[in-house]
This record gives sequence, structure tokens and C-alpha cells, in this order.
Amino acid sequence: MCGIAGIVHFDATPVDAERLRAAAHSLRHRGPDHLGVWIQRDAPRCDAPQHVGYAAVRLAVQDPRPQADQPLTDVEGQVALAYNGELYNGDELRPRLQDAGWVFRSTGDTEIVLAACATWGAAALARLDGMWALAFFDARRGDGFIARDPFGIKPLLYSAQPGSLRFASELGGLEELGFSNRRLDPSSVMHHLLLGYIGAPKTIFGGAKRMPPGHVLTFSRHGAASPRPYFDLARQVQDARAELSSTPYGEALTQLRARIARSVVRQRVSDVPLGCCLSGGVDSSIVATHLAEASSRPIETFSIGHAEHAMFDESNYARLVAERIGAAHHEWKLTQREVIEAIPAVLDHLSEPFGDRSIIPTTLVSRLARRHVTVTLSGDGADELFGGYWRYTAPAALRSFQRIPAFLRNGLILPMLRRIGSAKSSPGANRARQFRKLLRAGGGDALARHLAWARILSPEAECILLDPPTVRDAEQAVLGTARQLSRPFAPPDDVDSVLAFDVRYGLPGDMLHKVDTASMSCSLEVRVPFLDPQVVAMGLAIPFAWKVDRGLRKRILVDAYRGILPNAVLDRAKQGFEVPFGEYLRGPLRDLFGDVVTAKAVESIGLLRFDGIEQVLQDHLHRRGEHGDLLFALLSLCWWARRTSAVGT
Repeated sequence: MCGIAGIVHFDATPVDAERLRAAAHSLRHRGPDHLGVWIQRDAPRCDAPQHVGYAAVRLAVQDPRPQADQPLTDVEGQVALAYNGELYNGDELRPRLQDAGWVFRSTGDTEIVLAACATWGAAALARLDGMWALAFFDARRGDGFIARDPFGIKPLLYSAQPGSLRFASELGGLEELGFSNRRLDPSSVMHHLLLGYIGAPKTIFGGAKRMPPGHVLTFSRHGAASPRPYFDLARQVQDARAELSSTPYGEALTQLRARIARSVVRQRVSDVPLGCCLSGGVDSSIVATHLAEASSRPIETFSIGHAEHAMFDESNYARLVAERIGAAHHEWKLTQREVIEAIPAVLDHLSEPFGDRSIIPTTLVSRLARRHVTVTLSGDGADELFGGYWRYTAPAALRSFQRIPAFLRNGLILPMLRRIGSAKSSPGANRARQFRKLLRAGGGDALARHLAWARILSPEAECILLDPPTVRDAEQAVLGTARQLSRPFAPPDDVDSVLAFDVRYGLPGDMLHKVDTASMSCSLEVRVPFLDPQVVAMGLAIPFAWKVDRGLRKRILVDAYRGILPNAVLDRAKQGFEVPFGEYLRGPLRDLFGDVVTAKAVESIGLLRFDGIEQVLQDHLHRRGEHGDLLFALLSLCWWARRTSAVGT
């Protein structure tokens, strides 16, 4: 796993090697094993870009020898690759490329990707099974491209101007390359406050873009083209639906297990120690179980728990699975003090605001794992594919609520819900919070209701905005994107459209961004077997009734692993992987929040009212509302603005 950066000039401007090196140094946490810079030295073809330069930092996983260091070129220096990723079908592609005349000098996957791009051009991307962000240049043809893997597991940001193209794995690297227009994008700030993350193609800056998953951007002497898709997920899902239409449920369970097991086995490829993050939930337990089955010695597993907050502690379930599969298990019971001490470093590492507070425990479990291994597997992606979140059961719950006689709803239930305090740390208060979210989104199609349930900026918290209607603009913009991305999969009022949107937008924008940011902060590679193309295609093709049935989420996964995983794991209520930030904010984090989210900081950002933020904070502190997610997003935004001097503070 690595970090990449690069500059392509379409005019006579030479590539600044020091800028490339500075960008690489800013990414060094992603690749501590080697730093390399490559600049096109010979005069390119007359129809090629004038000057091209790539940089890469390397975390050596496959073939750690210098032969695989990056940027990697062929013997003549005519083709070059900067590559951040892992390839799982290298053994299948290598013989084909040898038959095409390529003579390999290394045993790793980077040269296979280089050879594939040199042989097939951008058409190679559809043949690669793995996770990646890459940049390729071919001096023979006078063109190149940058691209991101089909599901957005690895990040890629870029800035395209009439005279140049710049790209990097992180926004900090892109800034070191000197891209223009570092103005805060107001619509991105609103997206951050609405959902807790900034989805592709937006970034926090107006002049920088995030490459959408499964897209490629080509360039030549004429400049950079707009990103275009190279991966047709909708077609794969259609094919999978056709196969499943005549498949009995019991046989589908067998097929699903086989696809997941195959993916885990393929993703074991590594020349360095490999383990598994084990939360104690169904998804990571499935991955750990298949990994243990395929390993000749005990696998290493890693989990964290909370010494003082039992509601957020899943470590006993992780321990149960680890014992069942005979794993060498590592567990860290976090104290309140350890969590709070970790928060400044987590926020310092963010190259742009990010509002998902589960980045805190994800960073801590990554630190634990990195003490023992270089690569881990995780269960990310299964919730989006198989209906694991509470909001997927919301339509049925809303219909059930609406069947209750009106006099009971209005005279008893609603007044009682209003009286119950809001807090994630109490099961009863948390359920009341969820039902209040449910009831505020009764109208619109399935996608509109889904976004209303997913937003972290509740209507009662819109007082933080200088111009509250702007949140409606942001919500409509996301809804438009949701309809566009889900259209090839299902109509907007079909609940399958919701899962397709989450896989294509929320998963890369939030969960995968979080995992990549947290793990690479300590040079740990994380792989996600549930995002194998065959697993994803089947997951999205499976009928929704096989996923969510009478309140049971991920039904098909639970049934597929009944008798394989402990019943205690299969039948337990889902817990989010998080820390009790909302509770800490009511106590030891209150001063930190006040020191960062100041009137001066809020005024410098614009868009926000400090007195409104104070009102929302007081509502949270006194349990009149549960606003921990929004308040973390505000803390992240103000912390980032102060640290980067992106706006005056």
C-alpha cells in the first residue's frame, strides 16, 4: 500500500521536482519503506504532454525488494506507473502478459499492473481485481491516465486546469503540488454538516475534485479529459439477478458463502504479516472465520473494547469468535482517558474535515494491529450490501407505526417520545432518538426518506446556519446524485435503490474513507473481502426480503453462517463501532470543544451562527437532543480550519 502524487504539464512549464518530493513527504505515513520520484527526462513525442512527473511512497507488501519500488518504469523508461493498491488476480494476469512479450523483473503486483496498462491501455482497468488508485504514462503513445478502483476503496484527488493536471492520494499532498483555488467550497461544507462526510466528486476546496469510484481520467497533449466510468456494476448486478431468479434460498446461501470464502482466500496474498480486525459483529466474524479456515497456523485478530462503557463494548463477542477459530487474539480495553488523549492526533491527521466519529476507534484498533502485522482484513461493506443498518428497517417500522390508531399515536406515543431524553448511551433513550428520526421523514420516495434518516443535521439543529434554506439545497443536491447513481439498479421508490446508493456513494465517501484515513495514519493496509466484484454483484442482486425480514437485518448472512458462527454473535443486536463521544462531550471533552469551536473560528468559516451552535450544544448537554454526530462534525471542521489556516481564525 502506498501514497502517490503527480504533475502533468501540457505547456512548456517544467515539473518541479521539489514540489513532487514535498508531496511525497506529506504522504510518508502511507508508505514508510521507500520514497521515489520520477520525471520524464527525454523529449516526449511531439503530440505528448510536455512534462510529466510522478512520486510515490511505498508500504512494501508484495515483493518488498527494491525491484518493486515506485514509481516503476519499464527497462527503457518509456512507460511509468505510480500505484497505491493491491492486486488479487496477479497470478492469472502474469502468464497472459508474458505471452504478450513482457519480461518481468519482480514478483510483486506493481509490475503486473504496469505491464497490463502498457499492453492494454485503459482497457486494463476492467481486468484488475483489487483495490487501487494509480497513474500511468506511456511516452510511446503520448498519453496516460489516472484511475480509481471500482468501489472507491483507495482515494484519489485531482485538480485539472487548462495547462496542468495534479493528483495525490490525500488533499495534503495535492496542496504541496501547488494547485490553485484553495477557497472553501460552501456546498461541501453543507454536505459535511448534513451527512458527516463529503462525497465524490466534491472536496472541501472548490479547486480540487475527488475521483468517483470506477472512473478513469485520460490525458494527452490536448489536456485532461473528464472522468468517465470504466466499470459497469449495473450490468454485473443484472446478470446476477438473472441467475438468482431461479435459485432457491438454500442454494443462494451456499453460493454466497462460496463467493465470500473465495474473496477472503484471494485477499490473503502478502509477503508480510497479515491478520484480521475482529469487532465481534457478524461481518468481521465471517471474514476471520474464512481466513482461519484458509490458514495453516493461527491467525492474528485484533479488537478494542471500552473499560467504562459497556453499551459500546463488543469485545466479549470478538473474544468468543477468536476462541472458536483458534486465533491469536489481541484486545485493547480502552479507558476514557486513552480515548480523549487520542482525539487531537486523530483530528490533526485529517487532510479535510470528516464528521464520522467512529474514525477514533478505527484509528485505535489500527494502531493495535500495526504493532503485530502490516496487513489486515475487515468486514466493511457488508452492512450496505445486505441491509445491516437500522435505517433499512425504517420503512416497515414507519408503516407499522402508521397503522396504530391516531388517538394512541397522538395522545400517548408522541408525547411520551418528546419527554424521553436523547442519548446513545442508554438503550431506551437511543430508541426514542431513532423513532424521532423515523417520524420526521414520512414523505417522499424511498431515497428521500433514506436521506432524511441518514442526515446528522436534524431540523431542530438548523439554527446553526446563517441561511437555513441552504441545507435544503444540499439535501436536494445529494438526492439528485442518489437518483442518478441508483437509477440503473432500481426505481427511486424501491428500497433496493437505497442500498445501491449507499454502496456507490456513502460507502466510499464515509466508511472506506474513514478506514483508509485511520489505517494509513499508522501505515497499516486494510483489505475488504466483501467488496469483491462477485460478492458485490450478488449482494445487490439478492431480493431485499432476503436481507431484511420482519425487523431482522442481514437475514441471508445470518442464515448462511448459522452453525458456523456462534449463535450469540448471529442473534445479537447490532452495535455501531464507536466511542461514547456524545457522553464525553457532556463531561471531559466540553472544554476542548469550547476551545476549538469559538465565535472567531465560526465567523471565519462563514455559513454558521455561533449562537445557534451554542444552543444546540446546550440542548445536547441537557439531553434535550442527541447531537453528538453534528457536534463532532463541527469540531472536525473548526479544528481543520485552524490547523491548516484554510480560513482565517
